[in-house]
Amino acid sequence: MAESGDARRRAHYLTALGIEAWLPRRAPAPAAADATQAWQQLTDEVARCTRCDLHRTRTRPVLGVGDRQAQWLVVGEAPGAEEDRQGEPFVGRAGQLLDAMLRAIGLVRGRNVYIANILKSRPPGNRDPAPEEVAACLPYLERQVELIRPRLILAVGRIAMQNLLATQGSLAGMRGRVHEFGGLKTPLIVTYHPAYLLRKPEDKRKAWEDLKFARSVFARLA
Repeated sequence: MAESGDARRRAHYLTALGIEAWLPRRAPAPAAADATQAWQQLTDEVARCTRCDLHRTRTRPVLGVGDRQAQWLVVGEAPGAEEDRQGEPFVGRAGQLLDAMLRAIGLVRGRNVYIANILKSRPPGNRDPAPEEVAACLPYLERQVELIRPRLILAVGRIAMQNLLATQGSLAGMRGRVHEFGGLKTPLIVTYHPAYLLRKPEDKRKAWEDLKFARSVFARLA
């Protein structure tokens, strides 16, 4: 986008005064055409990926879904059986609960939030991701973060939290704090996975506290 006349004059005055112009910490997002090409390249790479053995047993790769310019990014651990069939993260009962959680803080799937997993292929039997699988897939998520440039990441579940933050800490111990992810140091907040909340509905109140905390942090960031 062309620089405005006021911005050019301001830069000229600052240079004349020997003052370095201030630049925002948040790096600019790729231009629209470049971003479209980058997303297509990433989609193709994930579809062809053979970095780990999961490509042998998956039905469909699951890259993610939602607004590619969203300011919120939700990250889980891996696709389940239904996600593997549909090629979309967080569907079925857990997905319905996640959608309800997001609506409670003003987010709507496909509109103002992007939803992804660390792994892009389903582990057989819905087992936990193996370290080598995370190592193979995490660069794809990092590229998604670079393309989306979210203001806030919401990590759902213990396994997603541990892998994103490279910690063995408990989810309970990491709740209620702002963490950072990746080279962009994107603020990250953790909460419970919706599948866990379906098994333990008594913890939904804690998840609501996490969501309110995330909303308040986002308001400060914005």
